[in-house]
Amino acid sequence: MTVLVGYVPTPEGDAGFSAALEESRRRGEPLVVLNSPRGGAPVSTDVAPENAVRRMHERAEEHGVTLDLRQHTHTGDAADEVLRVAQEVDASVIVIGMRKRSPVGKLLMGSSAQRILLDADRPVLAVKP
Repeated sequence: MTVLVGYVPTPEGDAGFSAALEESRRRGEPLVVLNSPRGGAPVSTDVAPENAVRRMHERAEEHGVTLDLRQHTHTGDAADEVLRVAQEVDASVIVIGMRKRSPVGKLLMGSSAQRILLDADRPVLAVKP
């Protein structure tokens, strides 16, 4: 079993990583960080910069946690990619960072976090920064 966190370089993503790191340490399970930009985009702000990647590895090492960073591109919805990887790695828990959105914002733009919460077949830990 493993802990999976969906990560984007935002305060929400950082909160999700911190919670996933602690959960992984507590469970004694490896941590998979999914930082998956959408394929075909000429520039993506979803890709973690090199200094953030280095810091994640340092923090994992400090906590005695094995970290597997996956940065392959995906097509389609980000929620589908998180759920697919959760199945692939047999995640014991999915960790996601959430931001506050209005009901109208969710209706018009959808919510990957909401889809993960509703569609996951395993526990989901949702955290805010």
